[in-house]
Amino acid sequence: MLNTLAEWLHHLETLHPVGIDMGLERVSLVAKRMGLLERPIAKQVITVAGTNGKGSTLAMIDALARAHGLRTGTYTSPHLLRYNERVTLDGREASDQRLVEGFKQVESARLQEPTVSLTYFEAGTLCALWCLAQASLDIAILEVGLGGRLDAVNIIDADVAIVTTIALDHANFLGTDLEQIGREKAGIFRPLKPAVLGSQALPKSVLESAISIAAPSYALGSAFSHSAGDMVGRPWCWHGLTQQGDTLSLDGLPDPGLPIDNAATALQALALAGVALQVDKVSKALRTVTLSGRMQWVGQWCLDVGHNPHAAEYLARRLPVPPKGGRQWALIGMLNDKDADGVIRALLPKVSDWVCVTLEGERGRSAAELAERITSLGGRVYDCANSPAAGAAKLAKQLAPEDRVLATGSFFTVAELLATSLPQAAPQAR
Repeated sequence: MLNTLAEWLHHLETLHPVGIDMGLERVSLVAKRMGLLERPIAKQVITVAGTNGKGSTLAMIDALARAHGLRTGTYTSPHLLRYNERVTLDGREASDQRLVEGFKQVESARLQEPTVSLTYFEAGTLCALWCLAQASLDIAILEVGLGGRLDAVNIIDADVAIVTTIALDHANFLGTDLEQIGREKAGIFRPLKPAVLGSQALPKSVLESAISIAAPSYALGSAFSHSAGDMVGRPWCWHGLTQQGDTLSLDGLPDPGLPIDNAATALQALALAGVALQVDKVSKALRTVTLSGRMQWVGQWCLDVGHNPHAAEYLARRLPVPPKGGRQWALIGMLNDKDADGVIRALLPKVSDWVCVTLEGERGRSAAELAERITSLGGRVYDCANSPAAGAAKLAKQLAPEDRVLATGSFFTVAELLATSLPQAAPQAR
């Protein structure tokens, strides 16, 4: 009998022959057995799909809704340090006990005849949906995985569906045709339910998909907008539409330290979910919202999970210049199915010295390969290491007080560093 969360997570890894197996037939059958498709899991459900920006958009929807007194639940993946991060209730991670009970429910339903094989992600999604459904939520916010239309989360019908951005990523599964990727991501839209388009650079297929099923579309730059531009740290204004189609404006909003496009998208989604937005509560939420691993500062270190060129370009725009005389280091570790050249090119103008680290596993990429790519693109590699922690240890001997370190390239890179004590340069005596 499995009793601990660790035991259940190990068990999940043995349930299916492959890690990613997109499709809804198996997961829908188990969800039906669990009763998850009989009634809504919350009074309002918001789903968030896209290449980049899902996590920050979800985090801001959650913070904004809670600031307005609503009971919220979220589902995200992957996690950084604890599996419990994937499911939150009113801003708090789900307990081991709650998750274990959820996995027991999944397993009981899975083993009914005919037995169903589930991937780790599918079983985790069903567990999360069960946890949320038990919690009497006002709003459930669900992050859709890489599959979009065929992602396990898409068994749930959303009241409001969001597509944040579309860019090249997971090419092994999604291909390189942005229009087709857009259609797949837009598979979360539902007939007659609002579809929020959170980027002005989405492929035409996203809007076309909404139109084809008569889902009313709300696009950034037309139905809703913001005044932030490229300004960093300054107050901004949001303009959008209520559920009834009335115009709404919120002025003097604080910079949340996350993409303003995503903040504006979060506000529009909540307005369409029927939330009466109040500027003081919105401001409070934006001032306090946090998201681990997204431009997260730990002393001299900035940790960001960005792993494709689109994310790296945003990071490069927002990364501050080190104090006078300081160097901008980058510690980078990436998986082998990511566009390393594109990420490196985006960061090169900001980085003076690189430390490359190996990520293990079948999708891992060696530090030597990263170093070769950086050198060929004109960058300066200081050293290589066999893990993110080993790379941080090498930097410990080199950091000056004025230096800054960007650690990026993968969730795995950031997760390992967050679990260690990052070296900081001692202030120089005067």
